[in-house]
Amino acid sequence: MNPEEARDRLLDAAERLFYERGVQGVGMDDLRAASGVSLKRLYQCFATKRDLVEAYLRRRDERWRASLFDHAAEHGDTPRAQLLALYDWLASWFAEPDFRGCAFTNSFGELGGTEPGVARIARDHKDAVREQITELTSRLGVPEHRALADQLNLLVEGAIITAAISGTPEAATHARAAADTLLTAAGARPTGS
Repeated sequence: MNPEEARDRLLDAAERLFYERGVQGVGMDDLRAASGVSLKRLYQCFATKRDLVEAYLRRRDERWRASLFDHAAEHGDTPRAQLLALYDWLASWFAEPDFRGCAFTNSFGELGGTEPGVARIARDHKDAVREQITELTSRLGVPEHRALADQLNLLVEGAIITAAISGTPEAATHARAAADTLLTAAGARPTGS
């Protein structure tokens, strides 16, 4: 197995196991067994578990944001419709049987106080999501689009936490309704107007 294939298999196993059981609930031997990569090759790819955790989070950030914002672009022909489509994507994610909340919030809760790299990656992820929402609100033509983006982002974050704790996807529906109200109050024209 070449190093790139080994790295990908390790990251796939890490993504599945860390998300399902938490970072601290998964040992390097668990990752070796789940990936089929030898322990020697594992440590050649990632010298420490911290290195693997950080690589997992960086890859998850890229994939998660791409999925969310690609969905918005594909399902909305206006910035308002794209913003509302974010909550539709969340509803689908929340309904998945393996939904366990936000990997970044979970990892930060486990390690953020002792692992500055994990804390930085979690913050960077949250900042990047907020900036992408801000980019969409900037195209609405409304005053105070940054404040609106912060409010819409809080609805995203709150929906994720609520769905993870409650175990039901309804938080996305409520967040979408609240987002629609905020968009109307800010002066964003309703879709189809």
